[in-house]
Amino acid sequence: MQRFSQSPTDAAFVQNPYAFYERGRAAGELIWWDDYSLPCATSYDAVNALLRDRRFGREIPQDKRPEIPQHLEPFYAVEAHSMLELEGARHTRLRSLVLRAFTSRRIQTLAPEIETLCHQLIDVFPAEEFDLLPQFAQKLPVIVICRLLGIPEEMGSELLRWSNAMVTMYQARRTREDEFAAVAATEAFVSFMRSYVEERRKSPRDDLITSLIAAEEVGQKLTTDELITTCILLLNAGHEATVHTLGNGVKALLEHNTRSDAYSSENIERTVEEILRFDPPLHMFTRWAYEDAEELFGHSFKAGDEVGLLLASANRDDAAFENAARFDVSRAVKPHTSFGAGVHFCVGAPLARLELQIAIPILFSRCPQLTMTEPALYANLYHFHGLKTLMVSR
Repeated sequence: MQRFSQSPTDAAFVQNPYAFYERGRAAGELIWWDDYSLPCATSYDAVNALLRDRRFGREIPQDKRPEIPQHLEPFYAVEAHSMLELEGARHTRLRSLVLRAFTSRRIQTLAPEIETLCHQLIDVFPAEEFDLLPQFAQKLPVIVICRLLGIPEEMGSELLRWSNAMVTMYQARRTREDEFAAVAATEAFVSFMRSYVEERRKSPRDDLITSLIAAEEVGQKLTTDELITTCILLLNAGHEATVHTLGNGVKALLEHNTRSDAYSSENIERTVEEILRFDPPLHMFTRWAYEDAEELFGHSFKAGDEVGLLLASANRDDAAFENAARFDVSRAVKPHTSFGAGVHFCVGAPLARLELQIAIPILFSRCPQLTMTEPALYANLYHFHGLKTLMVSR
């Protein structure tokens, strides 16, 4: 296994991590990334297989769990109930309960609201040059998730602020100040959600929080703590990924002078899947070995080993996608790794796809002359991947 050194906060890497991924794939399906002290899967086959291999999982083995610093205890108290970080029976139970409430039927009923909201946001676009991220890409998903959960839309900016602070905990550039901000956001978020959950218990409505309260699996329901964590997870993960994908996708469409029929009802699904494949919002997903796995992609894992899965590298693997470095909206749809795979496949994927399939055609039909007015730069967010700004004129 070849060793590589590459700081995830290096300016050149932040703007183009794909050059590093290409070097990694050329060296093998597994490489050692010194900066993370981790073996990392680089190829489509390796990433896909490790996502599905039940000998590996997200939950940290008991003997590998670090001692949590006192100042971070409130943050990790919430994480303890996240289905994203759990395996086995508890994960199955939580995911099943969530899927009983977060149904495809419920998501599809949002389509007319998403369409109307897109038009309302575009109606108030500035006449002069403006940043598309805060005007459109950030507002759309946070308002949609507020409506889905049944939270007042006027809370959107506050929820966005809390969410941005919390997800900093997963970023390579995390500082002590970031940690304090994340904990403060966590405590505020939990306090708000707890009061809202209690209100919904007393006065049920036709929203996702009420449905989560009512969801039941073999006589079990979500506890209040599980419910709060699930709502936070849905908002944080759901809006974060969609914001980045909208920004990255519009950038790619503008830079590659995409033909107008890419936004037609016949082609928009293919266009959205290419956006998700080409420049995804999440670049690394880690898993733990729960038992020995001999000679897996040329490496023997021992129980307790951790492995990084380079999702964005897998999506640029020529062995899986012809001319994978090319942005091609006519490419035949093939499963990519942007939403993961296996038992942790993203529960929010249908909503994210729906938002993108509605928002992108409306944006380009309403703003056919949309143009970037300056080069779009990525923010220092790794292992997330999204733009700092997207300055445009219409």
